[in-house]
Amino acid sequence: MNNNNNDQSLTQIETHGVEQIPDNERTAGPTDLFRMIFGGSNTFATAVLGSFPVLFGLSFQAGVLAIVLGVLLGSLILAPMGLFGPLNGTNNAVSSGAHFGVHGRIVGSFLSLLTAIAFFSLSVWSSGDALIGGAKRLIGLPETDLTLGLAYGLFAILVLTVCIYGFRFLLWVNKIAVWSASLLFLLGIFAFAGPFDVNYAGTISLGQTGFWAAFIGAALVAMSNPISFGAFLGDWSRYIPRDTSKRRIMAAVVISQIATFIPFLFGLTTATIVAIKAPDYIAANNYVGGLLAVSPSWFFLPVCLIAVIGGMSTGTTSLYGTGLDMSSVFPRVLSRVKATLLIGVMSIAFIFIGRFAANLVQSVSTFAVLIITCTTPWMVIMIIGLLVRRGFYCPDDLQVFTRGEKGGRYWFTHGWNWRGLGAWIPSALVGLCFVNLPGQFVGPLGNLAGGIDISLPVTLGLASLVYLALLSLFPEPATVFGPNDSRSKGKDPLGKPALRQAA
Repeated sequence: MNNNNNDQSLTQIETHGVEQIPDNERTAGPTDLFRMIFGGSNTFATAVLGSFPVLFGLSFQAGVLAIVLGVLLGSLILAPMGLFGPLNGTNNAVSSGAHFGVHGRIVGSFLSLLTAIAFFSLSVWSSGDALIGGAKRLIGLPETDLTLGLAYGLFAILVLTVCIYGFRFLLWVNKIAVWSASLLFLLGIFAFAGPFDVNYAGTISLGQTGFWAAFIGAALVAMSNPISFGAFLGDWSRYIPRDTSKRRIMAAVVISQIATFIPFLFGLTTATIVAIKAPDYIAANNYVGGLLAVSPSWFFLPVCLIAVIGGMSTGTTSLYGTGLDMSSVFPRVLSRVKATLLIGVMSIAFIFIGRFAANLVQSVSTFAVLIITCTTPWMVIMIIGLLVRRGFYCPDDLQVFTRGEKGGRYWFTHGWNWRGLGAWIPSALVGLCFVNLPGQFVGPLGNLAGGIDISLPVTLGLASLVYLALLSLFPEPATVFGPNDSRSKGKDPLGKPALRQAA
């Protein structure tokens, strides 16, 4: 690991916003990126995703295959998103200005805002419920709206505090989460080895109607976990030196997702036990309650610890990037700290209103899936753009919007690149039409594939085809390509300089 963090830097509030991180302050490495990603996934929220194959009626073996397939495919799509941070020294939303225009980058900011609020809320809810449920069985703490509210408030305030301090504190929290939560999950081997049946058959087997719909649905749920990190990788990888091996960075991303098999398989394994011993919880889609119902008494303390550690790591990785990004959207009004505080307070209000006044827990779970459906084509366009540009970017021109200026390589049409936007808008809309979440949300075309949710494959394929077609029909200006690229031969390799005037 190449990280020179110390106690002083840990307790200092980060002052950097989305401006390019100076080379001498880029002291993180691929190992740190691994810790940030895995730490943010090594939680009850991921274990809940691991329970979905059982909720869909699959056997244990089919559930394992669905999870492995979904995680591996998702990690391969996610891996290149870790490269933008080191290349440009800023977050992925700002980097997206190279392909969507310096104004069009607000698409990424908007997606990251919605994703962060959704996953921050789900993290606080699931961790709070697990903490109070475990404490009820461990020490008899009553499970009431008051105790749940106190737990939610505790998690939310702790997460907000860490995010205000910034990247170094966030990295320290996730260093702890990687090992401690993993060990606690692995304790589950001793807690559940007795009642676990590797031959659990589920309610739908291969050859029966609905099997493939359930299998693909479970795989897509697993795939949504790595995809959900797409907008946030640059928040952390911007502290990695630009000359770091691209293979090492992408390997760190993929390995961090493979490591999530720990919480995924914990959720799957324990869900099969709940389905046998306490089937009413599965029928009610209440995995956390079922887990507590079948756990031995000595495992209640690890459940509480996982809830605390997991709630902190997932919440901080979600909220930190959004505060960072909102400060770039309103640079003259909000610093990173002010933006983080504003978004945090809004999210905390949403958590309490959504849980106690509007009962939005399941609705937000559905909303998170829909947001991921919109984020996937955005990621595809970014990755294709990275390949087409052969990794060439001008970090200074990406900051035009943040500085309130006009011009530069990525100005395109008044700050909008309609090639990227023209591919993203129809791909996201069509993808939403194919979403099929029975009992929650079914798009107008959701039943076209026999009840199988094919929203992610459709939006992935459509975004790729439309974007490549637009790039071919309407070639981008030569100045966006590197000076050694054949498309920029005979052109000004430096591009049109930014006009230093207010936008």
